[in-house]
Amino acid sequence: MSDTEVLLAQTAQPVVLPAQTAQPEVLPAQAAQPVVIGSLSPSRASDFKTCPLLYRFRSIDRIPEAPSPAATRGTIVHAVLQRLFDLPASARTPAAARAMIAPAWQQLLAEQAELASLFADDPAGDQLAAWLQSADGLVDNYFQLEDPTRLEPESREELVEVIVDGLRLRGYIDRVDVTAAGDLRVVDYKTGSLPREAFEAKALFQMKFYALVLWRLRGVVPRQLKLIYLADCDTLTYTPEAVELERFEATLQAIWSAISRATARAEFRPNPSRLCDWCDHHSRCPAFGGTPPPFPTEAVAESGADRRESASTSEQAAKIGDVHADQ
Repeated sequence: MSDTEVLLAQTAQPVVLPAQTAQPEVLPAQAAQPVVIGSLSPSRASDFKTCPLLYRFRSIDRIPEAPSPAATRGTIVHAVLQRLFDLPASARTPAAARAMIAPAWQQLLAEQAELASLFADDPAGDQLAAWLQSADGLVDNYFQLEDPTRLEPESREELVEVIVDGLRLRGYIDRVDVTAAGDLRVVDYKTGSLPREAFEAKALFQMKFYALVLWRLRGVVPRQLKLIYLADCDTLTYTPEAVELERFEATLQAIWSAISRATARAEFRPNPSRLCDWCDHHSRCPAFGGTPPPFPTEAVAESGADRRESASTSEQAAKIGDVHADQ
């Protein structure tokens, strides 16, 4: 059992609710705003489960990470599939989607000038052309899995947010479909390949997070969670249940408790794994002979317990998983 798993196991204790007592009626105008003890996104919760030190570098130290071709390509493909549904149904063709790739790259480059470093050693543009063509292939693969002319999503790239027992849960959902009967389907695009069965639980962690938030917001458990893997034209679907989501909610509370304890102690341990091959932080990781920077105690105190991620940071972090899947 890893240090992270031990820490979570120690924290995830049964919750005993006190007996209900009569309370005076509180009018809506008098209702106090809920106290927020912290904030979690699926990417940050997953970071801590994977490696507490990685969570620290990304969420507390906020150390910038070098852009990668795989993650950037994933961001572009997500943007194309989001904008595809802006078109009339009859116009949602593979050719129309491919035509959006180059403009999406140019827009992203304008917003994040540092991405130009990806092809700084490519004066002839051959690497860039091949990279854009690989995005063409991923977009084409999407049309083998779904017919967008028959879909009208309720939302795309939507920020969802809810406070549960003081913990703010928030993230961006690629797509939500709603049937005439009110059934919800949560859809997420992955530019990598379908994971092996042993890693399905890790892949579904993000989707259960979204299912929980939607359930708490709408009072409806999503009928289906669907992961679309564009690299190999495959899908992974799952049907959640309320009891399972309650357990998952307890897991998230345990993760936050473990994060709070690690923050109070200024102690975030590394958890070496195969994912270290794609980590940018070897030079400051003790597992690779590095030394972390001094813990930013003052910055943590000033920021307070509710460390909310900006929209751009959260969105980009949500695509990081594509890097691992693409390798």
